[in-house]
Amino acid sequence: MNTTTHRHSGTRRRVRQALPTLAILGATLLTGCQQVNQSLSIGDMSSAYNREIFWMSIWAIALSIIIFIGVSYALFYTVQKFREDRHDAPPAQFHGNNKLETILVAVPVVIVILLSVLTVKSMAVLNPTPNQATKVDVLARQFWWNFAYPEVTSDAGGVVTNGNELIMPTKEAVALTVTSGDVIHGFWAPNIGGQRAAMPSVKKTWQVDTDRAGVYQGNCSQLCGASHANMRYKVVALDQDRYNSTLAAMKAYRAPEPAPGSTEARGFALFMQGKASTGAIACASCHRVQGTPAAGAAGPDLSFFGTRRTLGAGMWEAMTDAQWTDAKAAEELHAWLKHSPVVKPGSLMPRYDGGEYMVQGKMTKGGTLTDEEIDDIAAYLRSLKLPEEADYWKGTPVNGAPNGGTQ
Repeated sequence: MNTTTHRHSGTRRRVRQALPTLAILGATLLTGCQQVNQSLSIGDMSSAYNREIFWMSIWAIALSIIIFIGVSYALFYTVQKFREDRHDAPPAQFHGNNKLETILVAVPVVIVILLSVLTVKSMAVLNPTPNQATKVDVLARQFWWNFAYPEVTSDAGGVVTNGNELIMPTKEAVALTVTSGDVIHGFWAPNIGGQRAAMPSVKKTWQVDTDRAGVYQGNCSQLCGASHANMRYKVVALDQDRYNSTLAAMKAYRAPEPAPGSTEARGFALFMQGKASTGAIACASCHRVQGTPAAGAAGPDLSFFGTRRTLGAGMWEAMTDAQWTDAKAAEELHAWLKHSPVVKPGSLMPRYDGGEYMVQGKMTKGGTLTDEEIDDIAAYLRSLKLPEEADYWKGTPVNGAPNGGTQ
């Protein structure tokens, strides 16, 4: 009896210990519903890629209808003509009908050849990327995306890169070279083109495009782990002039130097050095910030975080003019920095509340930062902004949003 009592007591104790974590997760998910629900469409005719696929599909659908009608007609004709109540005599015996057999073989062959020709034609149009196409390297990791512009070198060193928000020009082919840093992922933003698998050690290049400026939703289309559904990104398509000016601002960007003694300065120190006395790992060991010594590659590039409006690879969105200074968004940012693996299952970002999290199959104890120190880091991240004229969210319509408004 005592053994049973102790076992039940231990179970209740573990449940009580888990309740705070579950409560945090539930509360964060509930407060994190600040999403702009966007409709996705593979039939978005603003994309030449989608237009090509659409017209090829029309042929496939038309032939499918013809086959359906032909087979249905043959079936009903045969059933009616050779009904048992209309034919009392035994059926005639014969070897076969060469004409019918020829038709049954020839028609499918012709259809398959026609569809093959149409498919090859579309592939010849869609697979090659023009030399003048805008080139973007896409890196997928559990569970986030990095977008690098290999032809644009930052004045501060290294190529221009942005985390979880792809910026592209309109009315021009964009050559995406996709790969993965861990498992197989799937890159798919239906409004701008087809999907491609992102595979480790493999680079695939193909083109996407859109004629319409706007913000489009992208997702991981390949089951890749615990937070597959939380691996999202935004595509921000800008008119050519605005795209050029935005990219020029990114190229010239250097992270601002915080004023001595300011909240941002304290956050910068923690970002760069961590807090050895409590085991808190430096953010700079995993993240890059253009124009600073922070050059980590294990996490998304944070160079323009203050301009971005998504957090946690699209788990939360700050779709207000206040952005991350908005009270609700600030809470989400604080929770994310404090215990990312709690609010996003499978996240490899360290915990800063002293709790444990999983890294490569092993439980690891996180370091500790106070709430004030976490707010200092958040303040520093909010200061990482592009110039106002290069804010690619400003005035850009969110495609498929219920109100169709601009940001």
